[in-house]
Amino acid sequence: MSIDQTNRFGSWSFSQDLLLLKASSHAATQALQQCMSLLQQQRTLVEKSLPAGATVEWLPTVPPSPLRSNSDQLQQITSQWIFPTANVYTEADIDPTEEVADTELYCDQDVGAIDDYKGAILQLLSQLKLGMDLTRVVLPTFILERRSLLEMFADFLSHPDKFLRITDSATAEARMIALVEWYLTSFHAGRQGALAKKPYNPIIGETFHCSWDVPRCESSASTKPCRLRYLAEQVSHHPPVSAFYIECPVKRISLNAHVWTKSKFMGMSLGCSMVGEVTLQLLQHDEEYVFQFPNAYARSILTVPWVELGGKVYFSCAKTKYSASVTFQTKPFYGGKVNRVAADVKDPNGKNVCHFNGEWNGTLEVTPAVGTCRRIDTSTMPITPKKVRPIAIQHEGESQRLWQHVTRSLRDGDMVLAGNQKHYLEEMQRADEKSRGIENAPFATKFFHKEGDTWLFNQPLK
Repeated sequence: MSIDQTNRFGSWSFSQDLLLLKASSHAATQALQQCMSLLQQQRTLVEKSLPAGATVEWLPTVPPSPLRSNSDQLQQITSQWIFPTANVYTEADIDPTEEVADTELYCDQDVGAIDDYKGAILQLLSQLKLGMDLTRVVLPTFILERRSLLEMFADFLSHPDKFLRITDSATAEARMIALVEWYLTSFHAGRQGALAKKPYNPIIGETFHCSWDVPRCESSASTKPCRLRYLAEQVSHHPPVSAFYIECPVKRISLNAHVWTKSKFMGMSLGCSMVGEVTLQLLQHDEEYVFQFPNAYARSILTVPWVELGGKVYFSCAKTKYSASVTFQTKPFYGGKVNRVAADVKDPNGKNVCHFNGEWNGTLEVTPAVGTCRRIDTSTMPITPKKVRPIAIQHEGESQRLWQHVTRSLRDGDMVLAGNQKHYLEEMQRADEKSRGIENAPFATKFFHKEGDTWLFNQPLK
């Protein structure tokens, strides 16, 4: 048979398939029309058979609520907090004396469940391209971590004593070294499990509040603990910007940060750039320190996903001229170790006064230019649990109450219900964004305001 004859037979076969499809579609449409006609006739017969003056009330189909739950402990979430404007509640409405220790474990230790969803992962990967921005991509529900990104940032204060030790240090050199030490030992607390999962993307206007009580040193005249307070707010949706503020009035130390998480697809990895800036103020010394966050990567997304940090971060103090650089080293393709980090602290003349080397979730060696070397094992450092108000007395826009239904469904393993509940919250956000777009009205943040490209806390420590 010639090539032309083959093509003719192939075209004839393809045309037959199209004709068959067209005929089937036409038959299905006719059947549906006949069903509709029968239903309308039955409705007419029912209405005619009623006594004079009687009517039939046809009830609409009500879809099941995406927030249904068997637990009576869950609090109602409505659209009435839309979306919490500045007059819904104020900082004065958050009473720290109502807070209790939060002992919830958020990191999932179950790595076997990934195999159950490998098909969904492959389907998602087939829709992505290298370098593609994942900001607006809907990721599968099973990869969620059971808490909001605003709450995850609070992990940086899991060792609050080290944070307060920065301002207690006697010299500018010691304070910069203490800052870098706190920074390097703060990452392991947020990655307690072997499995890499993603926190919820905060809803615009969402807030999170917590605190820590830190015992004072033995030489202090007061036995009352120092209270360290944390407050976070999602101040923008596009781009997704989170702002948070930390302060301890007793120690006269505060920290203001804004972070824009920008994710992209990298083949067998997902990369997340932490765009933004952190400003630490030591009011007792009239010093201001500026630094950033490293990038984060989710590796081996088809097997057992794990997290590593990468990139270079710089620290500076305009007053003292001390500086530091921290390099988070990503694992090479062949050989090498994971979670490696190195840091150098320099004096105003550029001389190296201290070197850090090791693993941010393991052992760190601290080598000063003058003095004795020491080791810090982050895996044995006790984590101080944060104190949070119970969900029952939280405002609707606070993270744990806002996401409580999603959290419960994930804990129960009901991924379909969790996805519906997550979609419900996201649709509320889109509806509010559309409404504000029509009125050309900016979102009214509660605790932060924008100055240039920076988001600042409204009432910082003075």
